[in-house]
Order: sequence, then C-alpha cells, then structure tokens
Amino acid sequence: MIRVLALLVLLLPAPGWAGCRQALALGLDVSGSVDAREYRLQLDGLAAALLSPAVQSRLLAMPGHPIRLAVYEWSEPGFQRLILPWRQIGTTADLEAVATTLRATRRAAAPPGTAVGPAMRHGATLLAQQPDCWKRTLDLSGDGKHNMGPHPRAVNAALEGTGLTVNALVIGADSMTSTDLRQTQIGELSAYYGAWVILGPGAFVEVALGYDDYQAAMERKLRRELEGLVLSALPARTATQLHAPVLPGPVLPQ
Repeated sequence: MIRVLALLVLLLPAPGWAGCRQALALGLDVSGSVDAREYRLQLDGLAAALLSPAVQSRLLAMPGHPIRLAVYEWSEPGFQRLILPWRQIGTTADLEAVATTLRATRRAAAPPGTAVGPAMRHGATLLAQQPDCWKRTLDLSGDGKHNMGPHPRAVNAALEGTGLTVNALVIGADSMTSTDLRQTQIGELSAYYGAWVILGPGAFVEVALGYDDYQAAMERKLRRELEGLVLSALPARTATQLHAPVLPGPVLPQ
C-alpha cells in the first residue's frame, strides 16, 4: 500500500513542496549510567532498527521526498558528540552505509552527568539546519532524569512555536530484584519525559524494558514516527478517493 501511495504522489503536481519530507535527529544517552555493553546495544540496536523491513519500507517510500538522518550522543551540558552528520536516505545503500557507521563507532570518553535539557537544545540546533523539511523531529533516548544544566521544562518552553516535534525513548533498568519496583521505575521515568521533554502534536514516549529491548523499542518508535507521512502528503481529495483517513499533514514552508 505504501508503494502505491508513493507512486501516486510522484505523479501528482506539487508546486512549492520541499524535497525533504522529514528531518530526524536521534540523541543517544551516553552518561555515567550507560556501561560499555549498553552503549553497544544502543548503537547496534539503532542500526538494526533502521534496516528492519518495516522501517525501511517507510524510510524509502517516497524517493522524490527523502528522509534525512543525523545521530549524536549526549551526557553533561558540554558534551554532545555528532556521530552521523546529516545524511539523506534515498536508497537501501544509504541505510546500509548509516548502519555501518553506527556499528563501527567506538565510545569516546564522556562525563557522567545527565543533561537532558542541553541535549534537547543541541537536537533543536541540528534540526534548525534543515528548514526545508516538511517535518522536523528530535528523538531523545535516555535512562535517567535530568541532573545538570538548564532544566528540560525551560528548554521545552523555549521550543514552543518552532514547529519541532520531540519524542522520547525511555530505557528502564536492566535488572531489579522486584518486578513491581522495575515497573515503578519505568513508569516514573516515562511520566518525567512525558511531562518535560516531549513536544508537539502527536508527540509520544516509547519504552524499552532494559537495553536488551532497545532495538525492538527503537523499531516501534521509528515505525510510529514515519507512518502516515506518505498518506498525509497526498491532497485531501486524493486520500478521500483512496477511501483512506486523511491524517494530519506537515506544515509546509511558505
């Protein structure tokens, strides 16, 4: 179905539309709570999620209007490391190159603090480099609450009205002696990110039940972020003719 809709879009006139349909910046937590094994599970999990058939089909659904990706790591206020500069995704080979970069990345020394607010601000700065994209989304992964620098609520308030979407992937503790305690910890962290981090219509928090679940959670999140973009790009009359619901479309640049 996605391929059919993509073909229809390519056949329809679209004067004034930008070439990029979504800019997606992914921020990965590398603070002191993340050990070497968990670090690898994040990067390798992201690589695998991007190559999964369901995510690939969405990323490559509209070759004339591609997705752009960037990936960075974050910990304390002064530490944000860009590991994948903006890359346009137009083919399977592009995705494989991104996965190769992620898998080859080795951990750099990072300070232990958890600066969620500055990580949000850095992601917003990256997304400001892509003003022509229909939608600009920041994905922030984290396994703990903010403890250094400007609070995320202040950064969130400053980003209001910018047109950015901020989604979160919270990572629960890998092992706790009590299942109830583990669920409580994940619930508290999800509520924290839901209150202070996510931003924009349809913004959401995805949950990974420990780092072993990171790949599956990232795939779920990417599928949710990307679904509907192809259909929402169609004119309303065409979507109606296809007997499909008209999903909220991106705000196109004037």
